Amino acid sequence: MVLEVALLNVIDGQTDEFEAAFRQASTYIAVIPGYISHELQKCIETPQRYILLVYWDTLKAHTEGFRQSAGYQEWKRLLHHFYDPFPLVEHFESILRYPD
Repeated sequence: MVLEVALLNVIDGQTDEFEAAFRQASTYIAVIPGYISHELQKCIETPQRYILLVYWDTLKAHTEGFRQSAGYQEWKRLLHHFYDPFPLVEHFESILRYPD
């Protein structure tokens, strides 16, 4: 399993619109083969900052499956104009899970 992590800085004054667009965009990612789940969390100290966590079966499910899909084009259209700066996206694999 691979965890995609993106720190999202939304332009001031656009958080409500971003959250509404994100709910809509979520339908496009959730249907991709290899997608497991995702969550969006809002920063308490910096309310225009979010963290996106997406679990994938494999790295390719994200980088090839999602990013090369028609759904990704809709994702981009709905969300990418909200970011300043554009997010850094990184992928992680679990080496320890506690408790388990």
